[in-house]
Amino acid sequence: MKKVLIAISLIVISSACVNAQQTDKGGATATPASTSLAEMTFETDIHDFGTIEYAGNGTYEFKFKNTGKEPLIISNAKGSCGCTVPTYPKDIPIKPGESNVIKVTYDTKRAGNFTKTVTINSNAKTPEKVITIKGVVQPAPIEETFPTNGRKDDGFTPIEKH
Repeated sequence: MKKVLIAISLIVISSACVNAQQTDKGGATATPASTSLAEMTFETDIHDFGTIEYAGNGTYEFKFKNTGKEPLIISNAKGSCGCTVPTYPKDIPIKPGESNVIKVTYDTKRAGNFTKTVTINSNAKTPEKVITIKGVVQPAPIEETFPTNGRKDDGFTPIEKH
């Protein structure tokens, strides 16, 4: 019975040692370096819209090319908040030498400065890539109202009695 308990203890201790070696100091599990030969190369990874009108066009297409030697598959693209929505080629392998786009749309019904990111996950040598959009959305236009002098104008003009 003692031999069985000692054997089980050794197995538990050796498993704990193996798991401890696979985690870094921050507690995250270490992942081996990617051996993929796919590679995603962007024309630019930052787009500055400059100043955009309120409710204006907040869409930009980031062009990229597979400069690797294997098909590139994008598994996910996620905006840093709900106001930034990426559209990417889903489940479509991009062959070596082929190009494609990731379209990013920002909700321009939010006035002020913005800097937002999109994180792209793929089977590339660098499996996670971050692209950025930034700019300034002008304030919403103010609707001009006409004074009513305290009277309601319902379009009806009363007929005067003489």
